[in-house]
Amino acid sequence: MMAMLESFRIPHLIGRKPGQISGGERQRVALARSLVTNPAALLLDEPLSGLDAATESKILDDLRDWNAAHGIPILYVTHSPQEAFAVGERVVVLQSGRILAQGMPQDVLATPRHETIAQMVGFENVFDATVRSIAENQGTMLCQLDGSTSQLEVPLGRVEIGARVRIAIRAGDIIVAAERPHGLSARNTFPGRVLSIRREGVAVIVMIEAGATFEVHLTPAAIDALGLKAQMQIWLVIKTYSCNLVEPSMRQPPPE
Repeated sequence: MMAMLESFRIPHLIGRKPGQISGGERQRVALARSLVTNPAALLLDEPLSGLDAATESKILDDLRDWNAAHGIPILYVTHSPQEAFAVGERVVVLQSGRILAQGMPQDVLATPRHETIAQMVGFENVFDATVRSIAENQGTMLCQLDGSTSQLEVPLGRVEIGARVRIAIRAGDIIVAAERPHGLSARNTFPGRVLSIRREGVAVIVMIEAGATFEVHLTPAAIDALGLKAQMQIWLVIKTYSCNLVEPSMRQPPPE
């Protein structure tokens, strides 16, 4: 028992009552109680919900260390991509009882192929577009955004000219320039206009009209350096491989 308490850094809690320990300590105690019986397998259902990021990180470290020493199968249920990356050797994404994707965390979460997963892992921009041209030898194709003359070069997909596609882009992968850029390797550059700027924590969220409305995440230092303000004319720069082709979200059936 003491060895288990020490592995989760809670031997000092042995004489305390539940009301005398913190949320993070309760989670550690619950894990220790589950593991002290040496289970053949373990199901953890949202074990870190409601905890702050620092406490989550420490408990995940403890869990990884314990499992490295014992090697039992763990089925870990979570809505957090960060937790899935931290502890998962294999990820299965479910929606309404249907498997959307499965595989290594890097393959499923870093380069999502479904809109639901893309939005879950932080692809804030999702656009409808039409394929206008295909360059097979370059591994790319040109897509025109709906209701716009703006076109994006994206990685080649298994589609034909005229096909409808969905394109997902992380807000943090979009570069903003105060002047027209030149001499870049990035293939997508087009003008835009700043609609709004708002601060959220350590990031600044900038909404930009550029044929479609783009959400861009910048640092306060970048905002100051560029002198960004509402209605300012700017240029957007997006790498081809920052554009992910995704399958549309599942339509939920209407209520009976």
